[in-house]
Amino acid sequence: MLKIGLTGNIASGKSEVEKILSDMGYIVYDLDIITHKLYNEENIKKQIINEFKTLDRSEIAKIVFSDKNKLKLLENIIYPELKKFISNLKFDEIVFISGALIYEAGFDYLFDKIIFVDSSYETRFLRLKKRNNLSDEEAKNRMDIQNSDNKSKADFIIENNSTINNLKKQVIETLEKITN
Repeated sequence: MLKIGLTGNIASGKSEVEKILSDMGYIVYDLDIITHKLYNEENIKKQIINEFKTLDRSEIAKIVFSDKNKLKLLENIIYPELKKFISNLKFDEIVFISGALIYEAGFDYLFDKIIFVDSSYETRFLRLKKRNNLSDEEAKNRMDIQNSDNKSKADFIIENNSTINNLKKQVIETLEKITN
């Protein structure tokens, strides 16, 4: 089995790449979705309520995207569980695991290869504002917290500043490189 990490800055187009890979028949896990499921596990739920007094993800997002210490608290609750999830995956084929903060979480060593989805700051800013219905300040805060320069560490880079067809073409070319 090959575990391929799929990462990139917020609103870079990871979800679009995930969809392309899924449509091609690949197994794709999104760490955001896994995290949301973790919120329902009793031990995690208790820790989150203890620290944040709520389980409402939008409320928690407002808190952690305005306070780096609170973000660290949340990471300390969630990251060990995500690490266990990634480590315990067992398949006979290629598996893709998508997460915005693979490098920041220190998960990069868990993957055989990492693909970084890149997009210009302006494109990501506009996508994020529209997708999450955020103000300029809210979008900027989220981008600043999740803005990494880790693409130089990745094995492959997919540029997502063009059309969906161009993105599909790059995904196919990257898959050919991984499987050859």
